[in-house]
Amino acid sequence: MNRYPIWKYTIIVIALVVGFLYTLPNFFGEAPAVQVSSAKVTIKVDDSTKLRVEEILKAAGLTADFVTLDNTSVKARFGNTETQLKAKDAIQKALIPDAANAGYIVALNLLSRSPVWLTSLHAFPMYLGLDLRGGVHFMLQVDMQAALAKKAESLSGDIRTSLREKNVRHSGISRNGQTIEVRFRDMPTLGAAKALIVDQFPDLQTIEAPEGTEFKLTASIKPEAARRVQDQSLKQNITTLHNRINELGVAEPVIQQQGLDRIVVQLPGVQDTAKAKDILGRTATLEVRMVDETSEARAAESGAAAVPFGSERYLERNSQPVIVKKQVILTGENLTDAQPGFDSQTQEAVVNLTLDAKGARIFRDVTRESVGKRMAILLFEKGKGEVVTAPVIRSEIGGGRVQISGRMTSMEANDTALLLRAGSLAAPMEIIEETTIGPSLGAENIAKGFNSVTYGFAAVAVFMCMYYVLFGMFSSISLAVNLLLLVAMLSMLQATLTLPGMAAMALVLGMAIDSNVLINERVREELRNGASAQAAIHAGYDRAWATILDSNVTTLIAGLALLAFGSGPVRGFAVVHCLGILTSMFSGVFFSRGLVNLWYGRQNKLKSLSIGTVWRPDAGNQVAPQ
Repeated sequence: MNRYPIWKYTIIVIALVVGFLYTLPNFFGEAPAVQVSSAKVTIKVDDSTKLRVEEILKAAGLTADFVTLDNTSVKARFGNTETQLKAKDAIQKALIPDAANAGYIVALNLLSRSPVWLTSLHAFPMYLGLDLRGGVHFMLQVDMQAALAKKAESLSGDIRTSLREKNVRHSGISRNGQTIEVRFRDMPTLGAAKALIVDQFPDLQTIEAPEGTEFKLTASIKPEAARRVQDQSLKQNITTLHNRINELGVAEPVIQQQGLDRIVVQLPGVQDTAKAKDILGRTATLEVRMVDETSEARAAESGAAAVPFGSERYLERNSQPVIVKKQVILTGENLTDAQPGFDSQTQEAVVNLTLDAKGARIFRDVTRESVGKRMAILLFEKGKGEVVTAPVIRSEIGGGRVQISGRMTSMEANDTALLLRAGSLAAPMEIIEETTIGPSLGAENIAKGFNSVTYGFAAVAVFMCMYYVLFGMFSSISLAVNLLLLVAMLSMLQATLTLPGMAAMALVLGMAIDSNVLINERVREELRNGASAQAAIHAGYDRAWATILDSNVTTLIAGLALLAFGSGPVRGFAVVHCLGILTSMFSGVFFSRGLVNLWYGRQNKLKSLSIGTVWRPDAGNQVAPQ
């Protein structure tokens, strides 16, 4: 009746082993490390970078515990701070010979002291949030009205060009906020213009009205198109912030959308607020120039001669020098979009650029006069320029759509499009909230959170053992397993533990023990009704399960609502809360019954249970089974 089959005990053992392995890294603490990441989107950090770091350390006579490569950086862990500082100096000197044109970011970091065999199993500790580790928190407000006004300005230029090409005469085009006003002298001309706008500009809706002796056509961005523009602006700003924050060398920055027009930026471990503000508010500019292809420029590329007057020397992504003319043809203000794609004829990876009306007109004229010549696209950031690409102009390019190609992989095309699209912010942002948390306060928060969980667990365990005796001990062991599995799941998911998350962990302990209280009281009720010990155990677990399931599902629904609609600290609480409910159902029912079955299941002539005092109010007496 109360015996588990072998496969159920196998599940319990596997859960315990996995839980122990993935919880273990959280107890080793952190060790000093050096992190190498890319300072530019065009520079990749890969296995060759890892190998190079290992060679630099070996040449410097420094020994690292290990060197690892993750998605975006190479990290080397050391035994002490002195070796860490020496390693940083050696790596920085080798990888960044020119500090003014740094291709990599070499930053100090902290890594878990977990042994290599644990790391090889991908067992890592939980990330600590800003409130536990210390750092800087910013809330940024994106000016969506400015993004829409910028889009309307671009569309007004496109409308002007389209009307000119179709020979539709107008009395003037002006932008009034987020609307575009076009005036005409007669209704037939207005009708032709309206048909043109409806056909070529599906994102616009129009309203016509008389204005004195003239007629006015007012075009505004459709609500669904406006939401699309706002969403794209927000995502572009988030991508730009990711690129910029890489320079700070932050191990696990949090950059996420909050609401419709806000971005939360959390930089754990960063204490320099002024530096963080400078990075977040930095601007980047895009320029299009012609390549100087004179014989003097060719000689200057190889270093055999000086750069000709009126030209400048820049480097491409492969470190090849390019001599470009100082005259700027176009800037990033004329670029409205950049998307990766494939050439329909050659199937090569390309980047498709979209220019506004002014940029399209200039680009058409320049390409018509410069067929067979090279055009360079440069990105300037903090006064330093880099040639993103320098393609050859094959033919005149009109219509405002430009295709960049030339031996690019799909990944390189995607990176180039991202770089061109996210070189600068799509809409201005304002810091509306700023918080700095010191490392000492973070350590104090960790200590308080740890104490709350520890003392809460101890108090619950003592009460359960006193009130339910041996069954209380089973419940306490199940509670410990619940905590073990919860920490293991947070570590496996690489979730970020915050102070609200610790509060949720303490709350989960109280909620998890509720399942065992229901089971124990059900077993007592069966004993009061005269059932045998084995029958009481069986009926107690079976009849309590429905109540436990109902209570946990309803609580889980509330937790999922917090997870779906909450943000910031609320989400941190909800993640631990939801995971804790799942682990408590496993440990409180499945695992605890396994313990009871293991202890009592093989006793065929079981006379009593160690479950504390069983009251029998109907008989006016009590029985204390042992």
